[in-house]
Amino acid sequence: MDLVEPLTLENAYVRLEPLEARHAGDLAVAASGLEHAWYTSVPLPDAVPAEITARLAMRDSGSMNPWAVVLPDGTAVGMTTFCNIDQANRHVEIGYTWLSPRVQRSAVNSAAKLLLLGHAFGECEAIAVEFRTHWHNRQSRAAIERLGARQDGVLRNHRVDADGILRDTVVYSILPGEWPGVRRGLEARLAR
Repeated sequence: MDLVEPLTLENAYVRLEPLEARHAGDLAVAASGLEHAWYTSVPLPDAVPAEITARLAMRDSGSMNPWAVVLPDGTAVGMTTFCNIDQANRHVEIGYTWLSPRVQRSAVNSAAKLLLLGHAFGECEAIAVEFRTHWHNRQSRAAIERLGARQDGVLRNHRVDADGILRDTVVYSILPGEWPGVRRGLEARLAR
């Protein structure tokens, strides 16, 4: 299956819906309170429609597959993507993820990662799933490490952020042989 194909992924905790303009209202509310997160790319509430448009343009170019993270009650509480898609080499990054403060440290992130990784390694037969985060984003780094991803390295001075500051990027990955253990860990965390 193509890594960029839009489809809905769902379990008992969360539904990942192909991102659409109709999610903008909920996502603007969800982004409130995240303005302080200088080390990650969360849109300001009034910039959510433009962010959706940008992500859909990347989807149309084949480089991103964006989803709205939706609770069982139908409320969108964040975004996530397959990005840096390399279909020919069956390699993908899970990134550009952000969640409302009200669902952080809940089952939502683990449930969403279980769906994304299951789809990548199952239907899409990925040979590597990568995660990248800002060196200073300790919360994201800890969450990626709790998944069971292994650190591949640090790309120093990897890019220039919007404010002109050089960013070091920490790169992690999960390989197919590691996926069964990662899956069991996520399922156990959700069962608590």
